[in-house]
Order: sequence, then C-alpha cells, then structure tokens
Amino acid sequence: MSERLADWTKGNEAITYQTCTACGHVQYFHRAFCSACGESDPREQRASGKGKVYATSLVCRAATPETRAHVPYNILLVDCAEGFRMMAHGGNDLVIGDSVVVSFKPFAGKLVPFFTRET
Repeated sequence: MSERLADWTKGNEAITYQTCTACGHVQYFHRAFCSACGESDPREQRASGKGKVYATSLVCRAATPETRAHVPYNILLVDCAEGFRMMAHGGNDLVIGDSVVVSFKPFAGKLVPFFTRET
C-alpha cells in the first residue's frame, strides 16, 4: 500500500478519500483494497471539501465530559462532491439539502471537519 496523504485524522486541514483504479469505486474509509472489487492499493486523493447535507442530528446532551463544552452541536452526513458520504460536524442552522463547504475546527481536543452553508 502506498503512503497515505496527511488529512484531518493526522491534524491536517484536509479530507482524503480513495478511488479504485480498476473499477472506479469511490470510498471514504481507507483500506488496502477496493471494497467493491477487491483490487489492491486504491489511489488516494484530496477532496474539494464541498458537498450536500444528507442528514443532520443536533446533539443536546454531551456523550463525554470532553464534549460538554460544545453542546449543542450538529452531526451531519454529507454527500461529498467526489461521490462518498462522510460524517462530520456542522453549523447548527444546516438542514437536509444545503450545499456546504468544509473548514476545520477544534472539538474535544482534536481538529475536525466542520461544514457550513456554501455562499
């Protein structure tokens, strides 16, 4: 498997995904193989950070002491422009169907993707 690009999981302001060179399948969770056809070593790319809100859930009760300071906070499912869906944080005013763009904000001691309405 080739070396991974640095993304938000490593503290960088970027989202990465994989595309299979054999069948073209797009996947967000990094694997050593394509989850559709099994081909090894899919190609890694940086996402544009644009997408549409697929679902939203406003969290009003902290799950951990570290998240208590952030309540209420919005958890989204975003259909990204590149063809994958990811879970992320977002503005509390977002609704299903909103066009969004990513930035990155600290949350419970980590840098996380944070989507806001695209202007």
